[in-house]
Amino acid sequence: MTAELRVIEGDITALAVDAIVNAANGTLLGGGGVDGAIHRAAGPGLLEECRGIGGCPTGEARITAGHALPARYVIHTVGPVWRGGGAGEPGLLAACYRQSLRLAARHDVRSIAFPAISTGVYGYPLEAASEIAVATVRDVLSEAPAIEKVVFCCFGAEVARLYEMILDSAR
Repeated sequence: MTAELRVIEGDITALAVDAIVNAANGTLLGGGGVDGAIHRAAGPGLLEECRGIGGCPTGEARITAGHALPARYVIHTVGPVWRGGGAGEPGLLAACYRQSLRLAARHDVRSIAFPAISTGVYGYPLEAASEIAVATVRDVLSEAPAIEKVVFCCFGAEVARLYEMILDSAR
């Protein structure tokens, strides 16, 4: 069975999937953008659980309960800050998607939603980041046959159109 890959424009905190991915900072204690939105929607229990984890290095992932979110889990991953592309950013960004999917598979996740990791305040160019996201997810899904649905949850119509274009060109 091949996983369904979908693009939606919307609020990742409202999705009824098994896991949502948080584009977190290294402390895992909340921040701006998607990270702050997830922490606000999940409630104080998420912050308390994250305090016990002790952070997360760039390119890795950690899992917590979803707390007050519709999702059962939050997978926190720390994307790279864009420094022009010569500081290992593509490999680190791909690792975020790879590690998130592998962690999801170990927790019997069937559906997962990703934001556009590192494209906000971390400054990763959107087109390059979305190409890495789609290619890495497609590649890693062969290792995680239990995952049935991957959603690329986009903040804004322009981002959603770009993801759709990249998905269509890869079909």
